[in-house]
Amino acid sequence: MYSRGKSINPEKQEKLDNMAKQFAAGGKKKWVRYDEGALLYSMGIHSFMELAKEAKAVYHIKRIVLVNTEKLDEYIEVMYSDDPE
Repeated sequence: MYSRGKSINPEKQEKLDNMAKQFAAGGKKKWVRYDEGALLYSMGIHSFMELAKEAKAVYHIKRIVLVNTEKLDEYIEVMYSDDPE
């Protein structure tokens, strides 16, 4: 069970548990919403939103905002790499 010291509602806890099982099995989602992405990347939702926008990985589909995790991973590797090239 995932928890950050704060009590969260049971519905959100179930969603987190399901995500943890999926990622532990080696699966990875290509598209996530902001709340899922923040949990996946272990950061706050506002930091995740800013990072996704910087990476140009945000897509608006009607009233849903999705983030392309593949594009975000690529951006992080290029921009925050320790290797000087």
